[in-house]
Amino acid sequence: MPSKNLLLCTRTLASIANSTTSSSIAIFWDLDNKPPNSIPPYDAAVRLKLAAASFGTLKFAVAYANAHAFRHVPAPIRAQRQDRRTLDRLENAGVYTPSEPYVCRVCGRNFYNHTKFINHFKQLHEREQGKRLRRLESAKGSKRVMLAAKLSMKMEKYRRAERDVLVPKIGYGLADELRRAGVLVRTVDDRPEAADRAIREHMVDTMDRRRVGCLMLVSDDAGFAGVLREARMRCLKTVVVGDEGDGVLKRCADAAFSWKEVSSGKARKEASSVVEKWRDRELLKRLEWRYRPEETEEVECGDLEEGLSDGDDEDGGDIGLHCQVETP
Repeated sequence: MPSKNLLLCTRTLASIANSTTSSSIAIFWDLDNKPPNSIPPYDAAVRLKLAAASFGTLKFAVAYANAHAFRHVPAPIRAQRQDRRTLDRLENAGVYTPSEPYVCRVCGRNFYNHTKFINHFKQLHEREQGKRLRRLESAKGSKRVMLAAKLSMKMEKYRRAERDVLVPKIGYGLADELRRAGVLVRTVDDRPEAADRAIREHMVDTMDRRRVGCLMLVSDDAGFAGVLREARMRCLKTVVVGDEGDGVLKRCADAAFSWKEVSSGKARKEASSVVEKWRDRELLKRLEWRYRPEETEEVECGDLEEGLSDGDDEDGGDIGLHCQVETP
């Protein structure tokens, strides 16, 4: 038989684990339905994670999409690239001169022509980065570890500058930017509703494993209404981020915000009041009186036995309680 101290420690650890799970949150992002078009992908992911962390401890953030979503370039990004090409033509013709030079973030050189700046970066720094990668591929064992540590600062410096200088060959760097922000990016098959099915299965698996106490869904697809209802039936909190004013998902969730509120930081400010409402509701549920017939009968019988055994009748005689026990 386990000792009382062991049982007490086990119950304490279980209560701590349950409290940690109930205060954790996971993000499920439907990129096919809600890509970050208004702001850069990295900034969108960071602001989304900050908003989710206001509701509890962020467990993980995962985004699903097919390959087309990563090849697609939104209209604002295409307009920016078109404006950049127009300025390049004006600079090459000598019609336009920028007020501030283009600074190379790798070597620090200044350029007043964007085309020359890009050629400098590709011909010098891109080639140097290729040489570093080939050296790492040829090295093995401890030499590879030492070489990676030696070249890590230069390679990281190049990667930071590359994001602002070179245009991605495919899409606009959506997957790389989300991974840089700490979001798990998963690609599904190019089939209808493939991403939705993957997200629903992942959400149900997370609920079955009891890994989190709150789910944040970034989507406007009404097909997720069923899994949100199931989450509420399992006593999980749900938060929806979408742009539809009064959509089906927002009516099924405990809290809802628009993408504009998340990007502006308004969702983070309102998260504290939402969490307080959730705590008050849980406290009221614990204090709620519930009628249990079995416990009521036991209490009444106990009070009756005490009164009959200790009390007297009105005439002053003792009242005896006789119980007949049948032996098997």
